[in-house]
Amino acid sequence: MNVSDPIADMLTRIRNASRARHLEVVVPASRTKREIARILRDEGFIADVSEEQAGPAQLLRLQLKYVDGKAPVVSGLKRISKPGLRVYARKTEIPRVLGGLGIVIISTSHGIMTGSQANKAQLGGEVLAYVW
Repeated sequence: MNVSDPIADMLTRIRNASRARHLEVVVPASRTKREIARILRDEGFIADVSEEQAGPAQLLRLQLKYVDGKAPVVSGLKRISKPGLRVYARKTEIPRVLGGLGIVIISTSHGIMTGSQANKAQLGGEVLAYVW
């Protein structure tokens, strides 16, 4: 199946799986998705990320995380920059999500990173997603 926005597809799969209380979600792998999954793992939104080969395709298997086994840790995911409307932020204009309770994922010239990492590195870039 051809997907016009693979990052939005990944975020939607994570959102749907966490609301349905699934333990894991499988998404097709790419370098950008690996970096987004790494950020989600490092920030504590998902438990673990593993990569597997399924025939010619590579897949990412994301282990979802729940508070007390009930409420999902990921309460919201929102794609900001879309293929039809790219959204960029300068180093002084990096947005805050829920007053600092969430994270913003930014694609910079030094790779994909969180908004706080981009602030420390004095970098701007494309605002990929909000996670809270």
